[in-house]
Amino acid sequence: MTDAPVRATNRLDATRVLVYSDDASVRRQVIAALGDHPPSGLAPFVYVEVATAAGVLREMDAGAIDLVILDGEAAPAGGMGIAKQLKDEIDRCPPVLLLTGRPEDRWLARWSQAEAVVPRPIDPFRLTAAVIGIFAPTV
Repeated sequence: MTDAPVRATNRLDATRVLVYSDDASVRRQVIAALGDHPPSGLAPFVYVEVATAAGVLREMDAGAIDLVILDGEAAPAGGMGIAKQLKDEIDRCPPVLLLTGRPEDRWLARWSQAEAVVPRPIDPFRLTAAVIGIFAPTV
């Protein structure tokens, strides 16, 4: 992986959100839960959907991602391992939000260095609150 620069969110532009899951229905749930126009002064969301670990790495190498949402239950590469790799290998890695399958997985999410953790099934209010919490210092 390269040290691709992370683009700072420009409130006049868009917040680019990478959504990774091998399950298209999970990606659709995340996108539906957050919508295109987030609250709290964030720029509109533009989604980059990815179904493979290689796709995540390719998009991250390209840069211009403001938030990474990873499915911890994805297979064959789970989001927690990918999160750890991104945090270890990318200087100024954008914030990572992990979707977990069980409350007991929170310790693994901490190990992966994710900024936020939201359990599945996806609750739109909880997911939105977690995203706002990630960006709260800059909003």
